Amino acid sequence: MSSKALIALLLALVVGTACSAQSRPSFEVASIRESTGSELDGSWSPPSTGKFTAHNLSLQWLIVLAYGIDANQIANKPSWLGATHFDVDARPSGNIALSREELRPLLQSLLQERFHLVTHTETRQMPGYALMLAKDGPKLEPTKGSKFPGYRVSVTDEQLNGLNWSMPYLAGMLQHPAGRPVVDKTGLGGSYDIKLDFASNASTTDDGLPSIFTAIQTTLGLKLEPQNVPVEFLVIDHVDRTPTEN
Repeated sequence: MSSKALIALLLALVVGTACSAQSRPSFEVASIRESTGSELDGSWSPPSTGKFTAHNLSLQWLIVLAYGIDANQIANKPSWLGATHFDVDARPSGNIALSREELRPLLQSLLQERFHLVTHTETRQMPGYALMLAKDGPKLEPTKGSKFPGYRVSVTDEQLNGLNWSMPYLAGMLQHPAGRPVVDKTGLGGSYDIKLDFASNASTTDDGLPSIFTAIQTTLGLKLEPQNVPVEFLVIDHVDRTPTEN
């Protein structure tokens, strides 16, 4: 290769990299600082307010929010990933309100830029559950029109409560109480308002609530069927323990 051709190739690579960085969605302003709060105080505000703020969230939790996965779906993670906590204040251009789906690429870019996070995905077959229609069909309430999918979320050990949930979103929320990965196989489109009460797996007393499996069938007209299901894992190739300076 001639010297002129080599120079042209290097220029093309530099320009291509710059264009890729410019086209990647990102926050207009973002601050990340190590938190000094209690580990139990972790919280975050939905970006429907025109900004994203997080208080005392671990890097693991920030990755969970950025990629829309469960913490158990993060592979090759360093032992310290959940140890150090951070406060985040980030604002999109124009302080526009964002849905959870619109937030994710911005938060991914932030983690890539500030923590030099590098990942790839792998799909693995694992024991889990398929979310399917029960014998008598669904008993779902179509959403009344919440603007942002997945918001108004209330999740405890005994309740799932939210507006405008799709079936894949519900399947993801069921993973923790069911104890295994859940994949949507209902074939249902659209969004629904969900209110589901069930007995906690950790409860040692009889509180009269049904198991998560019974509650899904009697309340929603759905069922969880044991199956080997495909689960997408986010594999960490590299991540820094501390972010670059603001």
